[in-house]
Amino acid sequence: MAKIDGDTWEFRARFRRHAFGWKSAPAIQRVRQAVDEIRNAARRDGVRGAEGAVLFLERVSPALEHVDGSSGAIGAAVNHAISELVAIIAEAPADAKTRARWLERLWSAHEADQIPYIERLADHWGDLCASQPVASEWADRLIGITRLALGPDKSQHGYFHGTSACLSALFRAECYPEILALLKTDTIWPYRRWAVKALAAMGRKSEAIRYAESSRGPWTPDGSVDAMCEEILLSSGLVEEAYARYGLHANRGATYLATFRAVMKKYPHRAAADVLNDLVATTPGDEGKWFAAAKDAALYDEAIALARRTPCDPRTLTRAARDYADKQPTFATEAGLLALHWLVQGHGYEITGADVWAAYSSTMKAAEFAGRLAEIQTRVRQLVAAQPPAGLVRKILRLAE
Repeated sequence: MAKIDGDTWEFRARFRRHAFGWKSAPAIQRVRQAVDEIRNAARRDGVRGAEGAVLFLERVSPALEHVDGSSGAIGAAVNHAISELVAIIAEAPADAKTRARWLERLWSAHEADQIPYIERLADHWGDLCASQPVASEWADRLIGITRLALGPDKSQHGYFHGTSACLSALFRAECYPEILALLKTDTIWPYRRWAVKALAAMGRKSEAIRYAESSRGPWTPDGSVDAMCEEILLSSGLVEEAYARYGLHANRGATYLATFRAVMKKYPHRAAADVLNDLVATTPGDEGKWFAAAKDAALYDEAIALARRTPCDPRTLTRAARDYADKQPTFATEAGLLALHWLVQGHGYEITGADVWAAYSSTMKAAEFAGRLAEIQTRVRQLVAAQPPAGLVRKILRLAE
């Protein structure tokens, strides 16, 4: 197979050792651009795309060593890149010699990873092997040190960067009893989850769930356990049990709206109002934060009721008032009034006069569509009057009084 010239990749020059300073934003942008470049190449030529993916994974950690990762943003960007690039490498129609070369290069990069940025690459090692025989070869290569690292002998027990790679390779090779034997001793969840997967693959699904539940603890992310148990139940056709036991917690997103959408996507047969009510019950004291989810499901009355119970971001309410003024004027009007209410109460992040005026003008516009202008003007005056004279809302809206 012809060698692909690495210099043809635009990202190569950008990902030099210590190429980035402490700011994460430029590095995140370059990571995304590199993944886009590799993805586009893979659409035309799978092997070329995989070669680019390997090259990127070799170079990314040294390039990012000086980047401030305290926010977690750059780590998340690299983890997302790993997930995409692993699929490209795994699916590439490469011959045995080419894939062997890729795996050796990736192993060397993982071994040299200092921060580490590509630590999670080991979790995908079985996929990277792309076949049972290759995975079996790697498992044989790594199992000796892994057995010592996980064994009961404390004089030999310790960290081995290839432990996850070994477990992943064993799983791809369908060596499930070997995984269970390795994990007889007490160890951490990132390793124990492979025993859960092995038990499930062997058809011992109830035992797999019990094993996962027994792994809970202060250092075990509950969401990861919930997601794995949910997957096992869904694979068994136990949809209702999966929803009741794990569905509401296994699909947590970055926002309340994202969580609602994730649950609805996985359980489309359930009524949106029921899912919303179930999710709201999991976060007592944060009812108002589910406003956007209720609005997204066209549950307008429920959305307003939630935003009245506890604080809701005034900007979110203002956008609802603006965007729904002509389509749902009653809802929009109430959302705008609630935006002003929570502004008067001092809620909202770095609120400016522009935010106050946007809430007021959006409310008045919605009130016009609803044919309630005089009533809403009176209610706004009452809201504003509840704030001390020095309050921002009162100062900004004094012309509307």
